Amino acid sequence: MSKCFSFTATKNQCLKSSFTSRGLRSTFTDLKDGTVMHCWVPKSRKPTRPDVVLIHGFGANSMWQWSETVRILSKHFNVYVPDLVFFGDSYTTRSERTESFQAQCVKRVMEANSVTKMSVVGLSYGGFVAYDMAAQFRDYVEKVVICCAGVCLEEKDLKEGLFAVNSVEDAANILLPQTAEQMRELMGYTFVKAPAKVLPSCLLTDFIDEMFTQYVDEKKELLLAIAKDRKLSDLPKITQPTLIVWGDQDKIFPLELGYRLKSFITPTGQLGENAEMVVIKNAGHAFLYEKPKHFHKPLKSFLLGTTKCPKNAEDQT
Repeated sequence: MSKCFSFTATKNQCLKSSFTSRGLRSTFTDLKDGTVMHCWVPKSRKPTRPDVVLIHGFGANSMWQWSETVRILSKHFNVYVPDLVFFGDSYTTRSERTESFQAQCVKRVMEANSVTKMSVVGLSYGGFVAYDMAAQFRDYVEKVVICCAGVCLEEKDLKEGLFAVNSVEDAANILLPQTAEQMRELMGYTFVKAPAKVLPSCLLTDFIDEMFTQYVDEKKELLLAIAKDRKLSDLPKITQPTLIVWGDQDKIFPLELGYRLKSFITPTGQLGENAEMVVIKNAGHAFLYEKPKHFHKPLKSFLLGTTKCPKNAEDQT
């Protein structure tokens, strides 16, 4: 019997309406190389406002991840919300799977929308892409926000027990759930108090059908590309003002990686001198859902430059 109602699909339609009401419109950009990028862009870009790009991670689509952030930032910024390649409505026929390729695609979408200076905010996997954009396009990227993204991880960290899993293949099985039970496992890793324990399997299966069944193999390849031969010594420098945000109970990318990023020193510059860090107490990898106010306040202040976030700030609530 075919499914006649989908809660997830209905929620998607509501989010589309919400993005539209916030002054955004859905666009597709053909990069003419086998790659098509979907992106939410301002209906009418205001030249007096700064431009900010919100880059999602694995999991729910970009609308689910950034809906509250768009509500808050759209009052002060021209907001752009791209779907990364193999997420949402973006895809490629090319073989590249690195975050560098993702960064180049996002940059080309911004160029197509006449954006020449921007701040980038990257969540989890999106943080790898945001960091790479800052490294590749330093004349374009003015500020960087890295949210719970293990940019400073090394391949050896998996073998040395830093993570709950010891291989990228195991991580992929968690991050790309195909059953309700696997979805509960994922939410157990991402939330301090996992809501999946009280959600019926039919809702979780519906969510999986909408969010996790397309481009599964390609997404696994994206994960493999992150960790393959990754060494801290090979990480390129970034010099832009950087805000790092982490949940203190993150089980996907442990807090140690946030501190490692903050203290990271490159041959010609020190990110530690240029970075501010906010650690959100009693929050996991999904702090954007668990403690949204404690994320959005320092985010807005940092991007607007109105108040300097205290170094190593820790939310005590």
